[in-house]
Amino acid sequence: MTDQELIWRIAGGSGDGIDSNSRYFAKALMRSGLDVFTHRHYPSRIRGGHTYVEVRATPDGAASRGDGYNFLLALGDSFARNPSEDAYYGNEELKPLSENLDDLREGGIIVYDSGLIDDEQVEEIDLHERAEENDWHVYPVDLRAIAKEHGREIMRNNAGIGVTAALLDMDTSEYEGIMDEMWNDDILEANLAVIQDGFEQAQEFDQSHDLEMPDHGEPDEQQALVSGSDAIAYGALDAGCRFIAGYPMTPWTDVFTIMSQNLPQFGGISEQVEDEIAAAALALGASHAGVKSMSGSSGGGFALMSEPLGLAEMSETPVVLVEAMRAGPSTGMPTKPEQADLEHVLYTSQGDSARVVLAPGDQQECYEQIRTAFELAYDYQIPSILIYDQKLQGELRNVDASFFDREPDADPGSVVTEEDIAEAAEHHAGKFKRFQYDADDGKEGVSPRSVPGQKGGRFLATGNEHNEAGHISEDPTNRVLQMDRRLAKLESIREELDAKGNQTHHGPEEAEYGIMCWGSHQGTVFEAVDRLNDAGHSVKAIGVSDMMPYPEAEVSEFLESVEECLVVEMNATAQFRGLTQKELGRFGPKLSSLLKYNGNPFEPAEIVEGFESSIDGEELTVNNMKYVPAAGD
Repeated sequence: MTDQELIWRIAGGSGDGIDSNSRYFAKALMRSGLDVFTHRHYPSRIRGGHTYVEVRATPDGAASRGDGYNFLLALGDSFARNPSEDAYYGNEELKPLSENLDDLREGGIIVYDSGLIDDEQVEEIDLHERAEENDWHVYPVDLRAIAKEHGREIMRNNAGIGVTAALLDMDTSEYEGIMDEMWNDDILEANLAVIQDGFEQAQEFDQSHDLEMPDHGEPDEQQALVSGSDAIAYGALDAGCRFIAGYPMTPWTDVFTIMSQNLPQFGGISEQVEDEIAAAALALGASHAGVKSMSGSSGGGFALMSEPLGLAEMSETPVVLVEAMRAGPSTGMPTKPEQADLEHVLYTSQGDSARVVLAPGDQQECYEQIRTAFELAYDYQIPSILIYDQKLQGELRNVDASFFDREPDADPGSVVTEEDIAEAAEHHAGKFKRFQYDADDGKEGVSPRSVPGQKGGRFLATGNEHNEAGHISEDPTNRVLQMDRRLAKLESIREELDAKGNQTHHGPEEAEYGIMCWGSHQGTVFEAVDRLNDAGHSVKAIGVSDMMPYPEAEVSEFLESVEECLVVEMNATAQFRGLTQKELGRFGPKLSSLLKYNGNPFEPAEIVEGFESSIDGEELTVNNMKYVPAAGD
């Protein structure tokens, strides 16, 4: 947290244009030279229900949401089911104002739509008393009237942009330029008028607040505003993926949608099917035929994929799956982040698993690791899974556009040519030895792979245990040979991943204490580490991406170098800490946990407090987190 940051929160109802408005605002700030990071909070409803988006803007890097925020634009919920105090879910019309006050920093700004939220409602929540206590600066503006004067009420979000710009002395040209790129002349003209009207009204206000735009200038190079979903989709396309099958399910749907929109221009195919079993099975079929393929889902949808996933492992059909975690079990909280599917993804299916599981920590890692997932899947004839969560799925962050300037990879992996097949070993029945015990192609456990249509490449693909040509076999010797060969792939993959260096380190190398994390809150942990070191602690962190095969050597080196290590994750059962103790049991006495599972992601200050409480032996006072001490403490 610094004085040189704006954290702007726009709140309203689903359908009030919160998402698109905040995206344009974030992009405008990015183009003006600031680093931006967004956080979305929304209900599992199509229309109505309190939703907000935070946009954090700083001049010196934004890799996490901040602590609270300092500017609230509260539109009210124009789709409220029952705008009354006695309603079962409370006064939904008022919630975009009332439910956002606890996080507003001292000295912050509140702009609310007085055309929807009236004086009586404001009195209900003691807004003016709280504003006086916290030195908040409150500006009621009839945004609804401004919008209606120039067209439709939905434009009141842009009236709020005009008010925001006037209060912050912000140039609106970048924002208006983005609208010009998106809309036709009639819609554009009306919205520009709404922005200007809001701006002019706000210029007449008493502006005694201290909040202003952070220092900024021209960006050093062109920036791209991307979500984790964008990065996963772009990486999959660059990895040569040309087939995707899926069924919509929040929060995986974004990846599926982006891929479906873009695949046709690359000669690819997208199929929306009846359920997730069919989706994964279609992806397997396409891959069996020689096309780089993927599918994915979330929670319960991914559970349906366990049977095709087992088939991919037994038949050694390469495929890439993505699993977007959300709060469970069952339907749970479909639009809230959680990291409680780790064990599900590691172990779902039948028997002993041979799969790769990667967990990226930010947008760049999403792009890099989905490409790695395809490379490993098709080189080693194994399913690869990318696991991420609702937080990383939707949060936006600016990235150097040049980061994505990579060569595409059309390599089909370990597919043999017909010339290779002619020289390859054949089963006495005349079939190609697709599942050869002792193939020597430099990758442990990988046997030669043919695809349908290749002369001489005939074999049987089955979910049963099989011999070298694919015929069903229950011979004990064959079983051991085939199982050992399949599992041996993980050793070669581990060596390859060690060479890539997927884990991310942060902080002084000689630090006394450690923090471990995985997935989407990596940037939040790293910011907390910086604050802790500035405060006189000696702390470093590691963000672990390789869930299977586990990076034993690198994590061992990290844990050996520190006295204690706090494992930070968003679930109730410390699943990543449990995985680490399973793989590296000797470090159990060093590992404690900081857990959060209330549907909201960590803020940096929460991790700072959790760490300081753990080393001082004090009780954790933040009631939305849980500290679990090391084994034996």
